[in-house]
Amino acid sequence: MRRIALTAALIAATATPAFAQSFEGNWGCRDANAAKAGILTIYGGVYGFASTTPADPSSGTGTITGYQDGVAFNDGGLKATREIQAGRIVPDPNTGVAIQLETASAIVMLCTPR
Repeated sequence: MRRIALTAALIAATATPAFAQSFEGNWGCRDANAAKAGILTIYGGVYGFASTTPADPSSGTGTITGYQDGVAFNDGGLKATREIQAGRIVPDPNTGVAIQLETASAIVMLCTPR
């Protein structure tokens, strides 16, 4: 019984750091109407967003703070023009994981791995 508990604790401890880094990469984002909104790229402490709308001021780069369950947007176009504060890692039935982009009052985009 102790071996099972020890094995389960070891697996949980090793899976947590991998899950914490799962926000890095390229993400295809859709807005609340399920229309293509753009591409979000996250690596290290920075992000880039390319909107599907020409000359959209939310396109560009900015900095983020990574957390175990997602990221906080510190600055850049998404924070300034769309007021996005956080990107939370959520389960997705099709891709396994997604990033849910949120303002203080609403979920505005869902981004899935590309």
